[in-house]
Amino acid sequence: MISQAEYLKVLRPLLPELAFKPNSQKLFILAINLLILVLGWTIARDLDRWSIEWLWLYLPLSLVMGNSIIICLFAAHDAMHGSTIKQPMSRYLVSFLALALLWMPPTLWKSVHNHKHHTETNAIGDPDRMYLVGQNDTWGKWIQNLFVPSSGVNWAFLALGMATSWVVHTFRHITSILIFNRDDVDYVPAPVVVSPRKRQAIAIELVAIGVVHLSILAFLKFNPLAIGLGYILPLGIGYAGVMFYIYTNHFLCPMTDVNDPLVNSVSLKMPKIFDLLHFNFSYHTEHHLFPSINSDYYPVVQELLQTHYPESYNLIPVVEAWQLLMQTPRHYRDEITLTDSLDRESVICPCAVICPETKVFANDAKSAFAD
Repeated sequence: MISQAEYLKVLRPLLPELAFKPNSQKLFILAINLLILVLGWTIARDLDRWSIEWLWLYLPLSLVMGNSIIICLFAAHDAMHGSTIKQPMSRYLVSFLALALLWMPPTLWKSVHNHKHHTETNAIGDPDRMYLVGQNDTWGKWIQNLFVPSSGVNWAFLALGMATSWVVHTFRHITSILIFNRDDVDYVPAPVVVSPRKRQAIAIELVAIGVVHLSILAFLKFNPLAIGLGYILPLGIGYAGVMFYIYTNHFLCPMTDVNDPLVNSVSLKMPKIFDLLHFNFSYHTEHHLFPSINSDYYPVVQELLQTHYPESYNLIPVVEAWQLLMQTPRHYRDEITLTDSLDRESVICPCAVICPETKVFANDAKSAFAD
C-alpha cells in the first residue's frame, strides 16, 4: 500500500494552481437551494387548505427539497475543507447554516470528519467505519446490523434505515462526546475525544440548531400535514441520499493501517446530472487524496489516477456498488474479511478483490485465517 503523502508527491505537480484556489461560486448554489427550502416551507404552510386529492402535487417539491438537503451537506463539506471559503469566520457561519438542517454541529463535523475520518480512513480509529464483529453488542452496533445495506438486511428496515441512519450517526457521536468524551465509549465504531472548549462549542451549536428546527416547525404552524410533507419527508429523502453516498464511499473497502485512499475509498461512475448537482461527491477517492481541492477538478485527478495507478484505483458503476453492498455482510472480522453480526459468513471485501495489489494480500490473509 501507498500512503496519501506518496501519491501527492506524484500527482500534485501535475495539477494546475487554479485547482487549489477557493471556488466561491458554489455558495451561490447553496443559496439557491436554501431558497428552494424556504419556498417549499412557505407553500407547505397552506397545505391544510388543499383538497386531499391534490396533495400529491406537493410530492415532487418534497423530492426537490430533499435534494437541497443533500446539497446543503456537500456545500458545507466543501466549505469546511477550505475549497470554497478561506476566511474562518465566514466558513464557520456558512457551514453552520448548511449543517443545521442535518442536525450536525460544525465543530462536531470538523472533529469527526476532518480530523479523524480523513487521517485514519477505514483504520481502527476511524469513527465512520463499520463495526468489528468482536466489538461489544451495543445499541449502535444493533442498529447498523438492522438498517445498513447488507446481504442479510430486511428491505423494510433498509428503507427505514436509509431515511434515519444519518440521525443515528449524528446522535451516536453527539452523545458520545457530550455525555462521556472518553476513548472507551463502545457504542460508536471508534470514539472521538475533544477538548473542553470544543465540547462546549458542540453543545452550544446543538442548542442553536434546535432553535433553527423549532423555528421551521413554528413557521409551518405546527400543522401535522405541513410538517409531514414539508419537513419530515424532505429531510428523510435528503438523509437517504447522503447515506447512499456514505455507504458506497468506504463500506466495500478493507481496513488499512496505512492511509491509502486507493485501497480504502471508492469512486462511483454516476450519471453526470448527479455529479453536477452534488459537487462531484462521487469522486471520493479523489477527495481523500486532495480534500481541499476545488471539486470541479476531481475529474482531472481521476484521469491522472487512471494514467498512473490504473490497477489500484477503485472506480465502480453506481448500480454495481449498490449490488455489492446488498450481497455482502457489514461487519469486519479482520482487515479484509466481512462477516455478519453472528460471525457466520466469510466474505473478502469486494474492493480487496477489485484492486489487484490488495487481492494478493487478501488471498494470503484468507489462507492464513483458514489455517
